[in-house]
Amino acid sequence: MFDLVIRRARLVDGLGGPARRADLGVRGERIAEIGDLKGAAARQVVDAGGLCLAPGIVDLHTHYDAQLTWDPTASPSPALGVTTVVMGNCGFGIAPCPPAAREAMIANLSVVEGMDLGALRAGVDWSFESFPEYLALLRRRGSYPNVAVLMGHSALRTAVMGAVAAERAEPTAAELAAMRRILAEGMAAGAIGFASSFSPNHIGWGGVPMPSTLASEAELGALLAVLGEAGRGVFQMAVGARMTVPKLEALAAATGRPMFLIATLAMHNEAMPGRALAMLDSCAAAQGRGHEVWVQVTCQPLAFDFTPANPYPFYSHDAFAGIRAAGAERLRAAYADGAFRERFRADLRAPKPGVMFFGRWDRVEVAIPARPENAGLEGRSIADIAAEQGQDPVDCYCDLALDEDLRTVVLARLLNVATEGVEPLLRHRAGVIALSDAGAHIVHMCDAGYALHFLGHWVRERGAMDLAEGVRRLTSHPAALYRIPDRGVLRPGAFADLLLFDPDRIGVTKPRRVRDLPGGAMRTLRDPLGVHGVWVNGTHVFDGADYVPHAHAPGHLLDTFAA
Repeated sequence: MFDLVIRRARLVDGLGGPARRADLGVRGERIAEIGDLKGAAARQVVDAGGLCLAPGIVDLHTHYDAQLTWDPTASPSPALGVTTVVMGNCGFGIAPCPPAAREAMIANLSVVEGMDLGALRAGVDWSFESFPEYLALLRRRGSYPNVAVLMGHSALRTAVMGAVAAERAEPTAAELAAMRRILAEGMAAGAIGFASSFSPNHIGWGGVPMPSTLASEAELGALLAVLGEAGRGVFQMAVGARMTVPKLEALAAATGRPMFLIATLAMHNEAMPGRALAMLDSCAAAQGRGHEVWVQVTCQPLAFDFTPANPYPFYSHDAFAGIRAAGAERLRAAYADGAFRERFRADLRAPKPGVMFFGRWDRVEVAIPARPENAGLEGRSIADIAAEQGQDPVDCYCDLALDEDLRTVVLARLLNVATEGVEPLLRHRAGVIALSDAGAHIVHMCDAGYALHFLGHWVRERGAMDLAEGVRRLTSHPAALYRIPDRGVLRPGAFADLLLFDPDRIGVTKPRRVRDLPGGAMRTLRDPLGVHGVWVNGTHVFDGADYVPHAHAPGHLLDTFAA
C-alpha cells in the first residue's frame, strides 16, 4: 500500500536523465517506487495526465529568517515550486540575538534586505537568544518547505560586540574567541554553514555599514577555521572588491570547505561585458586545482528598491562617501548641491570596481511617487522623465528627491539585464543558479519565482538548455553542492519533494501587492503559472491554486549534512 501514487507522469529525475513516462509511489516521507504502478493500491492517487513531475526546487539564497517565526508557509516560495530553502545568507540572520540587540538587528534587516520594519517589530517571535534556541523554535513552529540555516557573520558580530560591531573593525581577542565558540556551537546544533559580506553596498539602518563589512580578512579566516575543524559546512559570501577569487581559493584550501560567492562583478554588465565570465573562469580554474569556489548566478536582473533617504545602490560611489550615515538633512543638502551632483556624474563616467550602478538611468524607475500630483511618474524611468523635462538624469533624480522630501520609492534594475550576456553565465560550469533573495526586498518586488522564470524563459523560450538539464540545475545540483542529502532527485529512497507542472505554461505572473504582513504591512507577490501541485516529504502543500492547510507543517528543519 502506497500513501501516494502519481500516475501517468512525465518524470524528470533531477539528475539530467531524459524524461520518461512513469508512475511514482510514496510511502511515508520518501519515494518508494518508480515504474508501472497501474494496479497498485494507494491512499491517494493523482493522475498527472502527462504533466512533468520533477523534484522540488532547492533555493540556496533566501532571507526567510524573520518571516518563518510567524509564517510557516514561507510564502510565496512553496507556491513557486520551492521545497527546500537555505536562509541566513550574506550573514544577515536574526540569531544569535540577545534582547538588547533585537531592535538593531531588525532595523538593519529592514534596510539591507528591504523589509518592512513595522512588520518585523509586530511579527518576529523572539522566544530565543542563542542559535540553537532559534533552530529549536523553527522545529516547534514547523515550516512548509524544508529549511537549512546559515549562521551569519553580522548577527554573530552584533551578538558579541553590541553596537560597536558596526563601528569597530577589530574585535578584541576575547570577542573573537567568543564568536568562534558561538559559531562552533551553532555548527554542532545543525547550521548548514556560515555566511558573511564584505560588500560596500550592504548598508544598515541609518546608512551605517553592516557589521561584517568592517571585519578583517584575519577575522574571517579565524571564523572559517571553525568549519575546517568541524569538517563540514559551506561558506557563502557577498564578496565586494577586497575579497577576490584567489583569496577565497586560499580559504577553501585552508579549510577544505566549499566557498560560494555572490558579486556584482559576476553579473553581466554591458559596460564591461567580459568581466563576469572572467570571474567564473577563475572559479573553474580553482576547482580544477581541487578547491571548491562557486558563483551563485541569477537568471533574473539584479534589482533593488530604495528611497533617496537611503540610496544604498549608490553608496559605493565616492560622491556618497561622506553622507552614507549622515541622515536625511545631510542628504537633502547634498542633493541640492551642484558640486555633489557633478561628483556623482564623474563617478558614473568612470565607475570603479564593485559598484552596482553604472549610470543606466533608463533602468531606474519611479515605483511609487510620494506626492499625489506626481502620480503620473509611476512606472517611468528617470531617463524618460529627464528627457521630457530637458534635464540631465542626475539633476532629475536629485530634484525629484527634494520635491518629494526623499520619500520617492525607486526601483533600479542594475545588472544582469541583457539576455545575450546572461546566458553564458547560466551555462557556466562554475555557476550555481540561485539568488532569489526570497523573503527580502518584498515591499516593491518579488524574485522568489526565479526557478519558474528559468524554466519558462531560459529553457522553454530561449532553449539555453534542455528541460532535463534545466531541472538538474535547479534541484540535485544545488542540493549536492550544499551537501543536502536525499533532496533534489526522483529515485527510490529520496525524500518525496515533488513539483508537478506543465512545461508549456511554466512561469510567473506579474507582481501584485497585498497587505498580509504583520500589522497590515504591504508586500509584493508573484503567482505561479503552470504549477499543478507541490509536495514536501510526501505531503501536499500547494494544489496549484492555494496552500493546503496542515495542523503541523511537513517541512524538515535540516540539521544533518554530508561532509
